[in-house]
Amino acid sequence: MPTTEHRFAAVDLGASSGRVIVGEVAPDRLTLHEAHRFPNQPTRVLGTLHWDILSLHQGVLNGLKAAAVHTGDTLTSIGIDTWAVDYGLLATDGTLLANPVHYRDTRTTGAAEKVAATLPPPALYAATGIQHLPFNTIYQLIAAQGTPTLTAAHRLLLIPDLISYWLTGEPGTELTNASTTQLIDPRTRDWATPVAKALGIDLSLFPPLRHPGDPAGTLRQDVLTETGLARPLPVTAVGSHDTASAVVGVPATTPDFAYIATGTWSLAGLELDAPVLTEESRAANFTNELGVDGTVRYLRNIMGLWMLQECIRAWDTETARAGNTSTTALTALLQAAAQATSLRSVVDASDPAFIAPHHMPDRIADACRRTGQPIPRTPAETTRCVLDSLALAHRRAIEDATRLSGRTVSAVHIVGGGVHNTLLCQLTADACGLPVIAGPAEAAALGNVLVQARTAGVITGGLPELRALLHSTQPLRQYEPTGDHSAWDRAAARLGDASVTRAATGQGDEEEPCA
Repeated sequence: MPTTEHRFAAVDLGASSGRVIVGEVAPDRLTLHEAHRFPNQPTRVLGTLHWDILSLHQGVLNGLKAAAVHTGDTLTSIGIDTWAVDYGLLATDGTLLANPVHYRDTRTTGAAEKVAATLPPPALYAATGIQHLPFNTIYQLIAAQGTPTLTAAHRLLLIPDLISYWLTGEPGTELTNASTTQLIDPRTRDWATPVAKALGIDLSLFPPLRHPGDPAGTLRQDVLTETGLARPLPVTAVGSHDTASAVVGVPATTPDFAYIATGTWSLAGLELDAPVLTEESRAANFTNELGVDGTVRYLRNIMGLWMLQECIRAWDTETARAGNTSTTALTALLQAAAQATSLRSVVDASDPAFIAPHHMPDRIADACRRTGQPIPRTPAETTRCVLDSLALAHRRAIEDATRLSGRTVSAVHIVGGGVHNTLLCQLTADACGLPVIAGPAEAAALGNVLVQARTAGVITGGLPELRALLHSTQPLRQYEPTGDHSAWDRAAARLGDASVTRAATGQGDEEEPCA
């Protein structure tokens, strides 16, 4: 291989699985190889839902071992990205005090009301720019106040920082993920000290902030021994919130693009140079998360393919109860959905009714019944309802983002797992009336690798140069809008912009973002 090629390990932990991916990078080449994938299975103990963080850590070690074998121990560095908002608490000797609590756990019930009594939602949004959602770290900490674990804690590490600490022994807080805590001022890109002080949150629990590209330590000797890596290996801070890395991985060739990071969740919005902190922005349920190279990820969180995943799980459960061991074939389901009547029924994909697991087809049917629409009767009709509804939510988010920011959009980039769902990609193009460029699927891992490679000096330039390399090396597919665009206007009218209405009245505080 060319001597200019370097290899980087991207640790990418998602809500349902983790993986270690090796990126091979040269100035004109970028390829990925999945070294190891492992499940992420949360566990409920005494009524509380936890992440099995030790199992995830072992998966990371096994992945690094596989990466060492794949590369012949020639890795240049490691970067880590995960979901947002959750954390682990450490004692003074660095011992983990308890397994991190899952953001879906109900312990934050009522925490938002406690915060609002001190800092009303408009004031909190003006200070932090983050969507008022009940499981942001700020609410988790309010819910934990006075508990023995938080009282005993010496250090708080967000999930990617916790994994990094276990690998290197050096604590830090990466900025893009820290911004999701609702404790960062997006204008100064530093801690919102007045917010923390008003709420009695001790910011000294957090280690110093790191930025993407900063050094995050070197692998400990015990880690080298377990993984078979024979030489000191640096860990580089990347956009450790997986969406921050995924947005780096958008292969845009012009600045006037919108993005949708898809998977279990859809995050739809724009990349801006400065936050939008207006009351209108708050009422429209937009968040200002910090990105790589001083950017702002201005986006709305949408329920995403979680709805379809839960439907499939419900159908498979029914099949198993009937004594049949077969499971739903996604390809056949999507083919049947493509033949189903378009826009027959749509639901609000940001409705809190769809957050919880279980009984998703029934809840979709209930939503259609409440709005006087035909109730889906078959898996194909339900699937079409879900995908039409997601496309409609994508359209609404992009239209609102352009209106609130004053930006224009010429194309929509879909990245992440949703690029494999060709029906959703086409429906999004139809709904938005804009071309959709789908790919890459592994945008988070690619963004992770690109920041590492730039830090190592293998490639140079800013985000436009990184994205140019993506555009020239990654497979992409373009979808052009088709059909009657006014049909989407009529479908939107059936919902009456329900999600925006809920946000403006405070009900949107119960919505859940992509983690």
